[in-house]
Amino acid sequence: MATLLHLDSAVFPEGSASREVTAAFVQTWLEQHPDGKVVYRDLAAEPLPHLDAEAAAAGAAHPLRGELAAELSAADAVLIGAPMYNFTIPSTLKAWLDHVIIVGHNAGPDSPVAGTPITVVASRGGSYAAGTPREGAEFVQNYLATLLTSMFAAEVDFIVPELTLAHSNPQMAELIPLAESSRAKALSDASEKAKALASRLAA
Repeated sequence: MATLLHLDSAVFPEGSASREVTAAFVQTWLEQHPDGKVVYRDLAAEPLPHLDAEAAAAGAAHPLRGELAAELSAADAVLIGAPMYNFTIPSTLKAWLDHVIIVGHNAGPDSPVAGTPITVVASRGGSYAAGTPREGAEFVQNYLATLLTSMFAAEVDFIVPELTLAHSNPQMAELIPLAESSRAKALSDASEKAKALASRLAA
């Protein structure tokens, strides 16, 4: 029985692009893998405390850090909802990362997380794709890809619903068709990736 660790970090429980896509991923995962287990953490509804000196010094011996590290190490796959806030990830997701990365325990050359597939839904209000004016301000994909591969040697993949503010920002009204296309592709990608991953892990 494969285990999926699912994290959401969008502040709004409704109307969130990242939550919509992660939900689609989980739905397909369970349809394809009904015996699979999903461990869920809503980092916005139940935020973790910031890492302090006591927790940093204790490492895996700290109750919360040990619990989070064990969840990650036990997961066969990880799904992370990571909307872009102020050009980077939500502080709640950063807090989870600070707690869960324990060098010498689960992070480093012999990480038990090595090779684990991690799918990140990196939604954003505009576009930061290559060739766009804000390409240089993309600090979600670049940061998470670097961190998760260097610390865990994980297999990181991204789904990117973009232009999510087009419907609510009058100045972006002409981009609504592109936003709808991006949303449809993200939902399709979520379903296809979940299906392929469930099949791979069941093999």
